[in-house]
Amino acid sequence: MTADLAAVARRAGVSPATASRVLSGRGPASAASRQQVLAAAAELGYRPHPVARRLARGTGTRVVFGFRDRRTDVLSDQWVCRVVAAVAEVADRHGLGVSLRRLPLDCGPDLAEIAADRSVAALVLAGHDRSVRPAMRGRVATIGAAVDGIPGADVDSAAGLTALLTHLHAQGRRRIALVGGQRWLGAARAPRDAYASFVTAAGLPSRTVTGDFTAARGRAAARRILDRWPDTDAVVAVNDATALGVLAGLAQAGAAVPHDIAVTGFDDLPTADAVRPALSTATHPVERIAAAACTAALGLAPGAGLFPSRPVLRESA
Repeated sequence: MTADLAAVARRAGVSPATASRVLSGRGPASAASRQQVLAAAAELGYRPHPVARRLARGTGTRVVFGFRDRRTDVLSDQWVCRVVAAVAEVADRHGLGVSLRRLPLDCGPDLAEIAADRSVAALVLAGHDRSVRPAMRGRVATIGAAVDGIPGADVDSAAGLTALLTHLHAQGRRRIALVGGQRWLGAARAPRDAYASFVTAAGLPSRTVTGDFTAARGRAAARRILDRWPDTDAVVAVNDATALGVLAGLAQAGAAVPHDIAVTGFDDLPTADAVRPALSTATHPVERIAAAACTAALGLAPGAGLFPSRPVLRESA
């Protein structure tokens, strides 16, 4: 059984506080006390606990993945689960744990609390926008929209979406609607801007509906698009969950996919190839992005920037 700090202090004939100062290398101790403690530690085979050592040094014991969102059930989202698993894999290699926290849109006080917590080694932040300014320089990285001075990693959603739009246009689709993300979300800006640029350059009408990355809002978006623009011949969704909801909404309305309306998603989840018609989408290397963000937050590498996305064409478009 490994000896603890108290056993070392008893064997050395000093107080636990003195033993702690000697073994941590922090704080004053006499030469005699130092010699006695080190000898006792060697004799007893004392090894400092990694968590206690990190706490003593103030370097933290865990990585926090903070996800900013209105939804109370967002922590069970499949994307969030994939990010947590990837962050945990990186953190584990460095003897760190991981905790998951949902942040409100007004998350300034929460970020200040995280920054002041000595158990937090680093923060990986998602769901943010440019108004969010974590007070943890050197210990934070983002997934999604870039924040000045903070490293981050994201998928090149603009390029991936543009490739899908180009494919739809080549098929002769000229009335393409977008189901985008929430306006407050920084990561929703790139696909929205890419869509606006594409339809403007191609001389197409702009048709946008706001979703929230869920299938339920995808179904609602499909109904809204059909009600507002019944001649729509394609729907581009910013993630696969939304696209699957669009497929369900169109089926309920009696619209045939892809004959009447083509549909694309973004993520290339396993379910994209399991539904019928199989969903055309674009790749999203979530695990690689999350690992890069965690590595940057720990100060082990710079932010990785944008990861490429490529179209995966199936039956729906």
